[in-house]
Amino acid sequence: MPSDVSRRELFAAAAALGIGNATFQRAVASAAAEQVESATITAEMVKNATWVAGINLTDNECTAVAARLTLTHMQLAVLRKTDIGYDVPPAIHFTPTPGESNRHERGTVTPTKLKGEVPKPDDGDLAFYPLHLLAELVRTKKLSSTELTKLSLARLKKYNPALLCAVTVTEELALKQAGEADKEIAAGKYRGPLHGIPWVAKDLIAYPGYKTTWGAGHFKEQEFKEKATVAERLDAAGAVLVAKTTLGALAWGDQWFGGTTRNPWNIKTGSSGSSAGTASAVAAGLVSFGLGSETLGSIVSPSHTCGVTGLRPTYGRVSRHGCMALCWSLDKIGPMTRSAEDCALVLGAIHGSDGKDSSVQDRPFNWPGTRPVKELRVGYQEEKDSPSAADRKVLEGLGVRLVPIKLPHAAAQNIITLLLEVESATAFDDITREGVRAEIGLWTNTFRRARFVSAVDYLRAQRARTLVMQTMAKAMADIDVYVGPAGFDLALTNATGHPTICLPNGSRKDGTPTGLTFTGKLFGETDLLTLAKAYQDATGHHLRRPPEDTWVVEKK
Repeated sequence: MPSDVSRRELFAAAAALGIGNATFQRAVASAAAEQVESATITAEMVKNATWVAGINLTDNECTAVAARLTLTHMQLAVLRKTDIGYDVPPAIHFTPTPGESNRHERGTVTPTKLKGEVPKPDDGDLAFYPLHLLAELVRTKKLSSTELTKLSLARLKKYNPALLCAVTVTEELALKQAGEADKEIAAGKYRGPLHGIPWVAKDLIAYPGYKTTWGAGHFKEQEFKEKATVAERLDAAGAVLVAKTTLGALAWGDQWFGGTTRNPWNIKTGSSGSSAGTASAVAAGLVSFGLGSETLGSIVSPSHTCGVTGLRPTYGRVSRHGCMALCWSLDKIGPMTRSAEDCALVLGAIHGSDGKDSSVQDRPFNWPGTRPVKELRVGYQEEKDSPSAADRKVLEGLGVRLVPIKLPHAAAQNIITLLLEVESATAFDDITREGVRAEIGLWTNTFRRARFVSAVDYLRAQRARTLVMQTMAKAMADIDVYVGPAGFDLALTNATGHPTICLPNGSRKDGTPTGLTFTGKLFGETDLLTLAKAYQDATGHHLRRPPEDTWVVEKK
């Protein structure tokens, strides 16, 4: 055994930690000594690695640390052999509202009363109707769920080869659910605005009977027996699942094992990600709504790119149970639709605790909101992230009060990547240790380098996050919502858990959409969506449609 880490020092290290009785301590030290070739960490190793830890050690201290790390190495070897299912979260969880009660009434959600008559379903525009109009047509029996579902399935089959937005088309299930919806509605058993409406699920949302691939070739044959909570709730609302949509491999980007998901506004470009397929499908009129997820931009970015309305709810608003975990303290599930009104209707069905995801809080969500838009105080940054002159004019025309604010962007940017990389590496630790390098997208080096970040530094980053949350709370104390360019505050708002909605606000010279975001208070989705709806009613930017005639498969 190397002279710098003796059996005596291993025993002393175990005793100092109070691990078991003397007999147990000797047994652990003996086991470490017997496995010296694979388990011993030397003082020289520690000395060479001090720069990683960010500390300076004397030779004696290096020897002492080496002894303890050898024991830690042994303990980790045992821990790594423990079978921990992928669906098991850490025994700690993040909350954006520490110290507050999470027990509240659920609230009520009903569609905003329509102005004027609902357009007839045979005018050739049905594929691009927003959810709330389709809901009224189905409710009043002017359109059957089966008719609408067949339209959606036909468009999926026609355009998916060019857009590459669907992994699996769930035709048999969809037609069955649509038929059941028509029978119930005919019998007067109307469940609400999602009843009979086709939808798509990002393919990290588990649905029994169908593969849940996570967009990665390594997992493309994977199936789960338990249904995700959000899918259960949409089933209960009577919605019709027509497809499971693409995502960048393991929720990064728009490249999956079947290719690159395309932007309907320009199919020579990608849709962005990772909620790539849902954004593309909604923009292309294949469905009126779907679910995406966000850890650091995966709802906002593709919504902006594809010109759809995407809501990233408050962290803890919607259960992630049955959905792929990437970063437990950052992951959110949210709706991607054609309007803020539609986002409200979907959020009304999926929010609230389920007893399975401990991060979820029961907070009220009411729709429509009761506060007039003119009462909302809207913040903005006076620097480069201020709203455009055109958007500012719209907001002033709505009568809102614009208030300059300063946000802690830099502080959030310094910690968010570290949190994401360490937690994602933990979630996929098994495949990293198995040496899996292929068919997991862009993650390989991320998973490996994150293993060199210490637990001390990870927890320090989480503590720094608390400071960012406190600064953010002060910045938002006197406002209800703030506005800025699409994606300008992704690190900040994902770190603090604030809800954000992204919506189109115009177009570039090439016709592709531009966007802006509104961010609300924690669990303040009612005011947030109220302002977003007022903006959309005033501008109509969300009503533009991409060039359908360009969605053809390119010849090789």
